[in-house]
Amino acid sequence: APAAGGVATKERAGGVGALTPEERQARVAAALAAKGNGGAAKSAETKMAGQGHTHRLLAMVPPSGIQQIRGRQEDKVYTWPHLLSAEFVCLLALTALTVVLSTLPAFPLRELANPNQTPNPSKAPWYFLGLQELLRYFHPMIAGVTIPGIVGLLGLMTIPYLDKNPSVKPENRRLAITIMTFFLLGSAVLTICGSFFRGPGFNWIWPWVDGLFFEL
Repeated sequence: APAAGGVATKERAGGVGALTPEERQARVAAALAAKGNGGAAKSAETKMAGQGHTHRLLAMVPPSGIQQIRGRQEDKVYTWPHLLSAEFVCLLALTALTVVLSTLPAFPLRELANPNQTPNPSKAPWYFLGLQELLRYFHPMIAGVTIPGIVGLLGLMTIPYLDKNPSVKPENRRLAITIMTFFLLGSAVLTICGSFFRGPGFNWIWPWVDGLFFEL
């Protein structure tokens, strides 16, 4: 029978006008479909209406309004005055120390050299005793030219080409540090042996037994 509102409904077990879940889902789907079609049509109308009214916004910004951010160079300083002033102070300090050491202590000259009497042992200055020590083991051509010139100078000049690591951290420069360590240790051992362990005739001695034959 028609209801009071003019809509025909069926009586169900759950009550008058009750809908099953399937019917509810069907009505929701129909409502969503109708809403989607209406929204698409409205969007199309808006798009068609706005084709003749295209706007573009431009802004004029003065150069003074742009903030320029420059990277900070915290690990670099200028050569002047930071570096040159420090080097100049070190130069003055070393000059003053040299003047004091040359005037205060007494460093008398020795007697004139006697060509008929060669001092025994005859040693070179301490900074050349390493080369003089090499002469005890090798030919003069090898000890005086080959090892210092080819192995020493040329070897040190080729280190930057062998180790091209730009890092300044010691843990990353193992090759360069290893080569320089061997060079310094070899020079130190030869100089110490020639200074303190060579006696008359430049023979091997024990300084705590035979005495010390070393002069600056």
